[in-house]
Amino acid sequence: MNKTFSHKARKRFGQNFLKDEYIIQKIVAAVNPEKTQNIIEIGPGQGAITRQLLELCQHLDVIEIDRDLVKHLKTIFPDSEKITIHNVDALKFEFCQLASEQKIRLVGNLPYNISTPLLFHILENAYCIEDMHFMLQKEVVNRMASPPGSKAYGRLSVMIQYHCEVQSLFDVNPESFDPPPKVNSSIVQLKPHNTKPVRVKNYASFSHLVTQAFSFRRKTLRNALKNLLTEDQIKSCDVDPKLRPELIDVKSFARLSDLASEQE
Repeated sequence: MNKTFSHKARKRFGQNFLKDEYIIQKIVAAVNPEKTQNIIEIGPGQGAITRQLLELCQHLDVIEIDRDLVKHLKTIFPDSEKITIHNVDALKFEFCQLASEQKIRLVGNLPYNISTPLLFHILENAYCIEDMHFMLQKEVVNRMASPPGSKAYGRLSVMIQYHCEVQSLFDVNPESFDPPPKVNSSIVQLKPHNTKPVRVKNYASFSHLVTQAFSFRRKTLRNALKNLLTEDQIKSCDVDPKLRPELIDVKSFARLSDLASEQE
């Protein structure tokens, strides 16, 4: 790494630069990239993970919004045959444009301030993604992986698990970053389902119903979904309307949304 480069982390971009070599090696080992795979790194920052990925990959695409960091990355990784640097907002990037006959693999220390909307944007491209390895706030990873009945289970859990198999791999302490964040972090692996565990007739209706349910998570389904389904309709989906949303699994939400979409 270029020791003369000085870059103050920018709060608006959610920048916390990973510096712990042991953690970097663990992340790259978890990804275990093959030479010819389509690897895309989101938020390379100062290139800590990028450098090790380049040693293993034939070519690497990276997405970085900060123009100063882009200049730095071009300085330390000048070989344009090995790396393509996209100076764009990941929230607006069309990931599937980088897919070929091979699906893409995503790696990244995602900005914590936009992690949820970024995850939902990425999931719109799930059909062209093989897997993802992301650094996220530990609380967010817990929510993503939580089963029904746990306190962390919510909208994010349902929507992520509808699209992907979720596995929390290991935690990362704040001291592994510069500057250290005020929260603990975790590495999560997401693998889009080749065949979804459940299909929904209308994805927009599914998303709307799940959002509606967890907007009133302390209420029963009968009350939380009263604008979408009657109590008898909820029962007809083999779901107890007296239960709270946090006790309902993905398949049950799918049945409810299918019925709701028919009513529309």
